[in-house]
Amino acid sequence: MTENKKRFIDPHIHVTSRTTDDYQAMREAGIVAIIEPAFWLGQPRTQVGAFQDYFSSLVGWERFRASQFGIRHYCAMGLNSKEANNEPLAEQVMELLPLYVGKENVVAIGEIGYDDQTAAEDKYFRLQLELAKTVQLPVMIHTPHRDKKKGTSRSMDVCEEHGIDPSLVVIDHNNEETVQEVLDRGFWAAFTIYPHTKMGSERMVEIVRSYGPERIIVDSSADWGVSDPLSVPKTAALMEKQGIPDDHIQLVTYQNALTAYGQSGKIKEADWLEADPVDQRELFEGNSVLRGQSPKVGYKSSDIVEN
Repeated sequence: MTENKKRFIDPHIHVTSRTTDDYQAMREAGIVAIIEPAFWLGQPRTQVGAFQDYFSSLVGWERFRASQFGIRHYCAMGLNSKEANNEPLAEQVMELLPLYVGKENVVAIGEIGYDDQTAAEDKYFRLQLELAKTVQLPVMIHTPHRDKKKGTSRSMDVCEEHGIDPSLVVIDHNNEETVQEVLDRGFWAAFTIYPHTKMGSERMVEIVRSYGPERIIVDSSADWGVSDPLSVPKTAALMEKQGIPDDHIQLVTYQNALTAYGQSGKIKEADWLEADPVDQRELFEGNSVLRGQSPKVGYKSSDIVEN
């Protein structure tokens, strides 16, 4: 990594819930690519059409919106664990998923796994692991907020039962209690920077210092709640300040995510290094991100931001 010049990937962020100001700030902080997993929207959906429109936005409008700020957008498709508990609706969503998992920017099945670790969650988790095997995509796993250690171990047990190669699975929302087992069993260990719940930047520095950078990934999971879409570059800056080697920072905030999800064959560095320049005069189904502003034209996502 060139001194003072950095690129970042945020491999778990829900930009559907974020503003154009967030996109602009992310771009200025050096984020060149993001992965947006399908998730729950804060209240339960009541019909399959709501899922269909949401999935369509992840492969359509949101991908376009990110491109207008020089950021490459990818996504993961799945039925989240919380809404798996509505079984009649879950059955319809499972019929819908095969229509989307082959789309160009879908790099994983996710985020799937357990919330309350119910029988229904287990059923749809397993069905989606089989879907991942069928379409040969990596898997992004949400680990539960409650009884996390048990839920994390169980998630890996089930992956192994279904014959999923651990190198194809990113176990997300880890903490100090789960990281050793995840790494020992050969899975990717992702960490969400939510200072007051999942993981703080200071703690993340100590994780990398203790366990090294191999198979460790940092993400923001920024969504509709109080969260920070700049968590990845901010944590990288703290790592640098506290003496973590540059090559270790580059692995946990960029390269490891690219390697893990690059196994899909749908995400590669050339996507942003060789991207066409941004042209905010472009439209998506007749719609622009602008509201009367002068369009920005000509800058590239490969332009490196000095931090």
